Amino acid sequence: MDDPRPDSRPDPSPDVDALEQALHAARALVLADLAAGDVARAEVVSLVEDAVSHRRWWVEQWPEGVAYVAGLVAQDVQDALLERYGRWPLCPVCAEAGPGGPGGPHDGPHDGPHALEVEPELGPDPHWVCAKAGVVVAAVGTLGSRGSGGSRGDRGGQGAS
Repeated sequence: MDDPRPDSRPDPSPDVDALEQALHAARALVLADLAAGDVARAEVVSLVEDAVSHRRWWVEQWPEGVAYVAGLVAQDVQDALLERYGRWPLCPVCAEAGPGGPGGPHDGPHDGPHALEVEPELGPDPHWVCAKAGVVVAAVGTLGSRGSGGSRGDRGGQGAS
């Protein structure tokens, strides 16, 4: 009988498959976070598609960066939303603690709702964190699954609408 060995068959573009899987996963994770905050409307989904398209080119130029795609897409979408609609996702830690953040006084006249940040900025396994409190809120793609409520933006509590 034939003994088909994995190394004896040509593998059609394994890097392309890994790239597409990473891009699809990044899209799904960011869309899950947007849906958790009820901001996954058509115009916002278009921002996700733009970010995925940009990162496809980026990873084609730097294949070693494929593990970083989810965090980068999340950051790209967050930046695009800030420019067009407002902060997203808002920090649930500081919102629950009230004015001034977690147990502290106001930081100044611009103190108020702030967005979570993606950490690491360039690395695998990205998480949404409150930089002010130094707390990990959720992995990218899991906002709302822990009851975080931190996925709403700053436009009248309705998020990036």
